Amino acid sequence: GFLDRVAVGNEEWNPWEGDEKSELVASQQRYEANLKMIKNARSHLERTSLRVQIWGKAAIGLYLWQHIFDGQLQPSDVTAQWREGSQKAGKTYFSFITGPSVVPGYFSVEAENVVLVLNGREKAKITYATQWLHYAQTLIQTHKIEHVAVVLLGNEQCNNEWIQPYLKRHGGFVNLLFVTYDYALVNEEDVFQWPLGVATYRNFPVVEPSWSILHDPRSYLCNFLGTVYKNSSREALMEILKQDGLDKLCWIAAREQWQPQETNESFKNYQDALLQSDLTLCPVGINTECYRIYEACSYGSVPVVEDVVTPGDCRNSSMYHSAPLQLLKTMGAPFIFIKNWKELPAVLEKEKNMSLQEKIQRRKKLIEWYRNFKAWMRQKFVNTLENSFLPSGKG
Repeated sequence: GFLDRVAVGNEEWNPWEGDEKSELVASQQRYEANLKMIKNARSHLERTSLRVQIWGKAAIGLYLWQHIFDGQLQPSDVTAQWREGSQKAGKTYFSFITGPSVVPGYFSVEAENVVLVLNGREKAKITYATQWLHYAQTLIQTHKIEHVAVVLLGNEQCNNEWIQPYLKRHGGFVNLLFVTYDYALVNEEDVFQWPLGVATYRNFPVVEPSWSILHDPRSYLCNFLGTVYKNSSREALMEILKQDGLDKLCWIAAREQWQPQETNESFKNYQDALLQSDLTLCPVGINTECYRIYEACSYGSVPVVEDVVTPGDCRNSSMYHSAPLQLLKTMGAPFIFIKNWKELPAVLEKEKNMSLQEKIQRRKKLIEWYRNFKAWMRQKFVNTLENSFLPSGKG
């Protein structure tokens, strides 16, 4: 009976036919979706040829992970003892750990390749950094890890000699060094310049460009909130602003002593100043490069940078001849560079005559440039690790 009817063909009415057809289509789709998933997983395995664990033992690691890599951290509480995140970039699977509980020997080493983020700004920090380097060296010697790269918050006067013996080219074990400021030994082979970034130690956030950041009129021509050191160009800047009453057009809050800790109120003030000013004045401190430059970019406030090399060992490298700020200049940063603050009144005069529309276009250009700059740094970082750490032919 039933089989005969099926064999006879379509003239028999089947009340379940519609359901069967749609189930057939659905199962076909599920099959194809699973097939696609398996293919993707397979190609993902093929593509992810490298595993890298980043040990963030300096605040600059948060700039690398949250700002350049756009990575998340769990828990989100900035005071947590242990925070971690992971993501894939290029052929590499990155995991990131940070926090006071990340101590040598008290966490699991989960990759054969390690990026160590260190602070080498002063003696006490260097002592701590070398403990981490010795720990990494032991792991290399006992074949627990294969490669080490270092991201270093360098000394503001570029006195980074202490790290030299650890580099492979000097008989050490560190394959790659990414270092802040205009370090003369940057060679684009194993030593690379790295951006200082924003003050993550003061919890400066990742800023998403909103409509109001891009389009709203701003109340001030410029801002400078910071420390004015005795006999510095910052003193000269203050004089020039007062002379022509320009300080009335700008948000100026100067103090005589540097304060590492922000109060919630002072930090909110600072962010408001960036948001409410078309220009951010960036006088040199101990180094020309400062957090303020990157923080201003985040809010579309054009950095006005004092383009002079500060005392010390920071200078042109064999690769670049545009110190200071070689990295930013090489990437075509759309800043206003001035050699002397006497040029400022002319800059502000021009500013007064700009239309809101022109300022909006300039903000968009700056924010777009900064987004591209971070993407480029990320790409360069990933490529450099892969070229160095992957066996030849796999990279």
